[in-house]
Amino acid sequence: MANIERSVDVLVPVRTAYDQWTQFEQFPRFMRHVKSVRQVDDRRLLWRVELGGQVREFEAEIVEQIPDKRIAWRTTAGLVHQGVITFHRLASDRCRLMLQIDYEPEGLIERIGTLLGVPYFDVLRDLRRFVAFVEQAAVATGGWRGKILNRDEEPRPIPVPVAAAPPLR
Repeated sequence: MANIERSVDVLVPVRTAYDQWTQFEQFPRFMRHVKSVRQVDDRRLLWRVELGGQVREFEAEIVEQIPDKRIAWRTTAGLVHQGVITFHRLASDRCRLMLQIDYEPEGLIERIGTLLGVPYFDVLRDLRRFVAFVEQAAVATGGWRGKILNRDEEPRPIPVPVAAAPPLR
């Protein structure tokens, strides 16, 4: 499994950067390899990308989403990857995005590209295009403020103690 970690500073409030990032169907505007993203529901996204000259499709599930803080995902069909982007307030009009992606390169071309650092630089360029996109607009094209809790961390019902039966006489 390969790993990419990148961060960028953005000259917009954290809410603006977060809201724009939640507009997944806009990703082709600043992500070079992304041809389309269709949001099926609050959790599921259908992606179409071009990697190594081949068009691939995959489904991803958002496993955690906390407004203005983080979005985590994993693939459920197709390509194998998972990741998280976190949003950090630096000032009222400035924030930092930190992106981590773990992925499994498929085929010889992707493995060679990974060894040469191509995905690392592609992600950096995509993040820089996102920065230019959101800074130029100064407002997000939309935003989703819902919350998705990690199923492993979702609150569980608190067991109610049952009164002990009176002792037998």
